[in-house]
Amino acid sequence: MAKFGALDAQVLGISVDHVPCLKAWAESLGNISYPLLSDFWPHGEVAKKYGVLRPEGYSERAIFLIDKQGIIRYIDVHDINDQPQNEVLLAELRKLEPELAARLSAELEVSTAQPQPGGIVMYCTRWCSDCRRARAWLDEHGLQYTEIDVNANPAAARKVREWAKGNLVTPTFDINGTIVVDFDVEKLTQLLLK
Repeated sequence: MAKFGALDAQVLGISVDHVPCLKAWAESLGNISYPLLSDFWPHGEVAKKYGVLRPEGYSERAIFLIDKQGIIRYIDVHDINDQPQNEVLLAELRKLEPELAARLSAELEVSTAQPQPGGIVMYCTRWCSDCRRARAWLDEHGLQYTEIDVNANPAAARKVREWAKGNLVTPTFDINGTIVVDFDVEKLTQLLLK
């Protein structure tokens, strides 16, 4: 995700499944860190417009790179069991904006530095609803904190996966060395407000 973010790309997932199904699927993967969109009603309408809705009612596994003007610049339709190669996608993104790719690759090297613990550190993403709730809760209680986006910082993402038994769970907190995985208000209250 950090590499996609460095290229100013927004990753979105879309499925013909309904929202509760998508939520359960994301949770089964340890809470993915990019937005998932439901193309459930009218069923498969977006997939149909992109030409990837199968007669059986589900979509092909497909990737579309769309530029900032809304023009499709790259399409990859592949077997449902195949994992797409991120390096191929990143190379295609670099073609879209080569100057940005060169400038941001230097910045990405800096962003991979190991985050420094101390105080309250919240590991999160921009898209996570629990992260938004956690920010509001911390602000409501006047608590100062450092926020680290796991999508922009691979070292931070690795740390969170280590703490959360292999899952990328956001938010995750490091409170002076005590780790709290997920937005657990009870634990946060015990650690920070008593």
